[in-house]
Amino acid sequence: MPAPTIRPRRSFIFTPGLRPEMFPKALATGADIVCVELEDGIAPKDKAAARASTMKLFESPQADDGVERIVRINSLREAFGMADVQAVLAAVTPPPALMMPKVRTPDEVVLLDNLLTERGHATRLHVIIETNAGLEAAHDIAHCSSRIDAMFFGGVDMAAELRCRNEWEPLLYARSRVVHAAASAGLDVIDVPYLDLDDLDGMKHAAIQARDLGFCGKGAVHPKQIAALNDVFTPSPDEIARARRIIAEFEAADTGLVVIDGKLIEKPVLREMHRIVAIADRVGAVGN
Repeated sequence: MPAPTIRPRRSFIFTPGLRPEMFPKALATGADIVCVELEDGIAPKDKAAARASTMKLFESPQADDGVERIVRINSLREAFGMADVQAVLAAVTPPPALMMPKVRTPDEVVLLDNLLTERGHATRLHVIIETNAGLEAAHDIAHCSSRIDAMFFGGVDMAAELRCRNEWEPLLYARSRVVHAAASAGLDVIDVPYLDLDDLDGMKHAAIQARDLGFCGKGAVHPKQIAALNDVFTPSPDEIARARRIIAEFEAADTGLVVIDGKLIEKPVLREMHRIVAIADRVGAVGN
């Protein structure tokens, strides 16, 4: 399987699978990730229609526009989720990535990985940690499949499971544990959307808190949130210049460490430097 592509994941937004006409609009919002929704946002009576419409979206070649396309399937522990997987396996041109909700154990991810491998699909995986069982197993989940590109923290469901308020401090331990698990496997980690559409200042503050804790991006529930999210998670020009310099120094030195401005820098930091450069390239591509 080819190595995962390092790319910016500063922001993501959902678009309903039941309304395929909204997909191009979502792709034009400036979000780094657009996720077609088949799970919580779709009523049970509409699941089959949403699934069919979503799979049809990927029958045509996708534009090389820098936007990552994902489909959030239903949980593999539900019949709807198994039907989603069967549709993906039957497709000649499957979605490039699937988001797995309510993941509780590594077995779920390994099962889907094996099915995709048997079918010959290169589809990538993103997992949401939003249950107490998933939080307990987060480290093992992060390491269970080379298809995983990112972990998402689902704060609403997590707060319900933990019987706590859906606020920063009560969920700090859970968030930290997900960040730790993702970092241990070299995965990106993305925070839950901020639900108050009228409080952009509050959303920006929450995004800064998430960034400083180790998250690389945060979800949006409305396009008007995306510009602020991209701004928070975009490195400064100085950080971008430093990242390019570190990458160049390592390429020239061909060793596991270099000294820059009197500071020892080891090779594990390279992934973060490449992510910063990927964000810089994305910013240049979309002009924001």
